Amino acid sequence: MGGLLAAAALGLTGASPARAVTIDAGDITRLPAGTNLAVLYLQHSSGDTLYADGDKVSGHARLSADVGIARGVHYTQIGEQVHALQFLQPFGRVTTGGDLSALKSANGIGDLILVDTIHLINDPEGKRAFVVSPWLWLPTGKYDRHRAINALGENRWKFALQVGYMTPIPGNMMLDVIGDVTVFGANGDFGPAGARLRQKPLYELQAHLRYPLSDTTYVSPAISYSWGGETEIDGVDQDDAQRRTKCLLSVGHFLTPSWQILGSAGTDLSVRNGVKEDVRINLRLLKIF
Repeated sequence: MGGLLAAAALGLTGASPARAVTIDAGDITRLPAGTNLAVLYLQHSSGDTLYADGDKVSGHARLSADVGIARGVHYTQIGEQVHALQFLQPFGRVTTGGDLSALKSANGIGDLILVDTIHLINDPEGKRAFVVSPWLWLPTGKYDRHRAINALGENRWKFALQVGYMTPIPGNMMLDVIGDVTVFGANGDFGPAGARLRQKPLYELQAHLRYPLSDTTYVSPAISYSWGGETEIDGVDQDDAQRRTKCLLSVGHFLTPSWQILGSAGTDLSVRNGVKEDVRINLRLLKIF
């Protein structure tokens, strides 16, 4: 069981439960320069089945995460393009049990994330968008190498480049297609011995459909697939490359023209390495001003 615990701990280090690169339907909509958004996310996920190389190795590896994210967005005109300048500050708690109980629980402030979503086309009707978004994670979060897991602090720099396209499709629906790659800096203080952790690039593709139920409400199914991200410790490959498919169903509703609430529920469909999420619940509150 010690090997399973080590693999689970490494998996938590390699990927934050917040999964910041995964976005919601409509996030790449171009808004007028000068618009501001204040966003609060509350997320809960849990699972108890641990996989290694696609094989189930434990059905009692309980892992849950309760994460909040405070996000600010400011749209501004730079040259001919509109930029959505953003920050995200995660915070939360990871709880373990069963076969993973020896890892203990952890809580704290996560690494600060900075984003610039660059809108490369200007559709007067606001129904099409093509964006490029660089994401940067700063190693500002709570981290302790003597802990088997850290909630959200990774003690390393991360950078992701995301490309997204939004378009209307027949049936009065909207389609968002997003792809990204994340590259990782080294964590030179990993584990009690202060080992050097490196990670190969992690890739993700996601697609979101949006169907309006009314002028103020929509429903949105989504699916995503991520792969790659194998880690090595002091030059030794850990054979823990990711292949994860997940689905999500969201309902968004504008309470007023400037207040929106979004609720989502989802699950992992398949996992190659790590704990499979049985349930994910997301709640988002957004204010436009």
